[in-house]
Amino acid sequence: MNDAQSARRTERIVSLIPSATEIACALGFADSLVARSHECDFPVGVELLPVLTQPQLDSSASGKNIDDRVKQLVQDGSSVYRVDAEQLRSLEPTAILTQDQCEVCAASLRDIESALADWIGTAPKVVSLNPKTLADVWMDIERVAASLGADEVGKRVTHELTERVTDIAERALRIRSRPRVACIEWIDPLMGAGNWIPELVVLAGGQPLFGKVGEHSEWLEWEDLRAADPEIIVLLPCGFSIERTRAEMAPLIAQSGWSNLSAVRTQRVYVTDGNQYFNRPGPRLVESLEILAQVIHPDHFSPSASGLLSGLLSGQGQGWQQL
Repeated sequence: MNDAQSARRTERIVSLIPSATEIACALGFADSLVARSHECDFPVGVELLPVLTQPQLDSSASGKNIDDRVKQLVQDGSSVYRVDAEQLRSLEPTAILTQDQCEVCAASLRDIESALADWIGTAPKVVSLNPKTLADVWMDIERVAASLGADEVGKRVTHELTERVTDIAERALRIRSRPRVACIEWIDPLMGAGNWIPELVVLAGGQPLFGKVGEHSEWLEWEDLRAADPEIIVLLPCGFSIERTRAEMAPLIAQSGWSNLSAVRTQRVYVTDGNQYFNRPGPRLVESLEILAQVIHPDHFSPSASGLLSGLLSGQGQGWQQL
């Protein structure tokens, strides 16, 4: 038995963020997971695990109401998520995977530290992820692997992922046109996607109009979007499916000048699955890049022309729709 196999037999992993769950599974630790967050739903099978977190808001509310509630919780110094500390202790995990990148996205490091405050016995190791760029994501995968005694597996996984990214980027470089792309992370109020999203746009052969690589997403005014007049608009609200995003479109479409935007006039507005892709800084950011490559340069990256998107048909659909 090698070291990685031995580690898988001894680890009891709690993952409290979807991207970390996907990372653990990509590293071969699916069978070592003993609990998850309420949002962890991929790969198939993890939904059967016990759930240890719950949001302190109504996730079915409108995007505007969710934003208002989150801002109120943060202003009050309250956590956006509740961690079931009693059940967490009963599971006796050896490792807890969490994040301190965004207190709005998932249970934070602070929430876990609070849950472990009166821990009796050997405390589990806590691996907190804080990615801001693609390079950070690859490092996080290797860091999780190292914490679980699977260093070589981590290096192999990141090598395979970066090879796929390089293949897409090199093909995109051969395309002369560079359309101006607006990636929208929230609709009401408007937010332009930051962190790794501008990187993905460049790698896919586009020019990102909003957001800076490695920096948090930025709030926008409608006039910012209208003045930029993007050639392509990609809607990828954090945590929203394609259907949910379509249902939230009314405030955006109602804006004065919406129908005059270049992207709208040429029918290059795309609704994507911002829940499954783009906002999960893990292995499926490569699939997110494939989606962007196809919507930005459909003549060069269609499934039949490129052989891409093979990973997008894993029970989640294609990942995007034209508005």
